[in-house]
Amino acid sequence: MPAPHPEDQRQFAVEVVRRLRAAGFAAYWAGGCVRDRLLGRVPKDYDVATDATPPQIRQVFGHRRTLAIGAAFGVITVVGPKAAGMVEVTTFRRDAAYSDGRHPDGVTFSSAEEDAQRRDFTINGLFFDPLAEEVIDFVGGQEDLRRGVIRAIGQAAERFAEDKLRMLRAVRFAAAFSFAVEPQTQAAVAEMAAEIRVVSPERIAMEMRRMLVEPGRVPAVRLLIATGLAAAILPEIVPSDAAGQAGLDRALAALDRLDEPGFPLALAALLGELIGPEAVVAVGRRWRLANKEIERAAWLVENRQALVAARQLRWSRLQPLLTAEGVEDLLVLTAAVAPASVEEVAFCRAALARPPAELDPPPLVTGDDLLAQGVPSGPRYAQLLRQLRAAQLDGQIYAKQDALALLDRLLAASENEGS
Repeated sequence: MPAPHPEDQRQFAVEVVRRLRAAGFAAYWAGGCVRDRLLGRVPKDYDVATDATPPQIRQVFGHRRTLAIGAAFGVITVVGPKAAGMVEVTTFRRDAAYSDGRHPDGVTFSSAEEDAQRRDFTINGLFFDPLAEEVIDFVGGQEDLRRGVIRAIGQAAERFAEDKLRMLRAVRFAAAFSFAVEPQTQAAVAEMAAEIRVVSPERIAMEMRRMLVEPGRVPAVRLLIATGLAAAILPEIVPSDAAGQAGLDRALAALDRLDEPGFPLALAALLGELIGPEAVVAVGRRWRLANKEIERAAWLVENRQALVAARQLRWSRLQPLLTAEGVEDLLVLTAAVAPASVEEVAFCRAALARPPAELDPPPLVTGDDLLAQGVPSGPRYAQLLRQLRAAQLDGQIYAKQDALALLDRLLAASENEGS
């Protein structure tokens, strides 16, 4: 499904407020869209808060245009035109206790002010009236936006006890907006950091994914370490001595050189100086990443230095890297890890521009050919295929009969070794 068009999305969010008002209810934009608007950013989505209950919201917009998936928590999704996307409409509420450290045990519908007080940070506790062009601020969020501060609403320890993931969100927001975390809020994170382990690996990975691909990725990592969150969720990056600190500094320098990286590339840049590919796989599994993400990150770490001297490599060593699915990420990582390797990267890109038949010619022999020669499938079978392919790429053989002749010699040599 295509992403909503920003202006259509905004106009639909205004229309949602207008229709709720026309039906006699209070309604405002709420949360991140207000924060982003005040920061001069284009909101990624819009949320509306209202005193209408879920059944009343559905009555205003009709059951065919609404989704009641979150109705138990007072949330109704209103479906707009295709170009406008959807808007979540939430009834003003007060939350009960959070027994699981993530979701309230129940909700009570309340006022706009009480609804603001239940939210995480002051910069996310703002409302905006798009019809009157007026900000409604019960929590001092406007002042914290002006000062560049991430501050928990009320008692930070209480907010984090309700939802432990808020600790990671504090780091992400601070890094994304180049804000400082207010001292008492940061102290609460440091005191409670170990409790982040109760959050599901998928949700931790979601926050880490956003941190590492956004421009503030390096300050985010430094803040994760400073608050103790890294020790709980990614201890591999926490330095224990001067050598570890030097490795971290190199990793952060490489991470900083990336421009709009995907998550596997950013993860490889961060971890490659500190751990090997097998340990990267362990991190990926711990966070329950997709297999493709894990494989790409581990492959990048394994080959992160492979292209630094690309011009000195045999073609049979370089060609498999250049024809791999992740080659573009590998070239970017090479430039980030070794900025002096500009000519090597240029050499690789020139090689990639060769005609397909020259860059990646069809193999001269296949597995069927080996089976026909009496070679059983197994480790030796795969090894022979690699040897024949390398000889072809390095220009030692040019035709199938050459490959079969070389196969005979390799098999004979193997038999002599075994006799």
